[in-house]
Amino acid sequence: MQIRFDVPADPAYPGRVAAALSSVRLRRYGYIGAVLAVVGVIGLAVAQGSARGDRIVPLFTALVVAGVLSMLYAPFVRWRARRRSSGYAVAGAYDITDDNIMMRSGSESGGIAWDGVAQVRSTPDFWIVYVGRMPATVIPRRLMSAEDAETLRAFMAQRGLL
Repeated sequence: MQIRFDVPADPAYPGRVAAALSSVRLRRYGYIGAVLAVVGVIGLAVAQGSARGDRIVPLFTALVVAGVLSMLYAPFVRWRARRRSSGYAVAGAYDITDDNIMMRSGSESGGIAWDGVAQVRSTPDFWIVYVGRMPATVIPRRLMSAEDAETLRAFMAQRGLL
């Protein structure tokens, strides 16, 4: 297998990559926030009928506020990542073989051996490549030809990475 494609110097591309990589780590904040908000709302409802409700209402109000802030944390971080990374737009390329994934961005280059890849997760725009439990890089599907994307998908499925 030999797949090679270029990455244009699009100012929006680094932001999409940053958002894809950060969403993996930030998803738990949304779940935790939802749980905190639900517990807080239930607590407020129960406290309204309680004789000691005046004492515990601030606690449940704080849970609701913390839950909402936790749910807003991930979109805020993604927004900042997109805004900050727009200045990093440089032309690059990917060269994917049976042995490794080589990436070039401007004057920098690096690679990941397939033997070190633990798993690959699919998103609408990217394949997120994990080395161990950490997301290491992305492979942009939209920049590949349909034939190359299917070849790579079959290769990763054969290796049990998808």
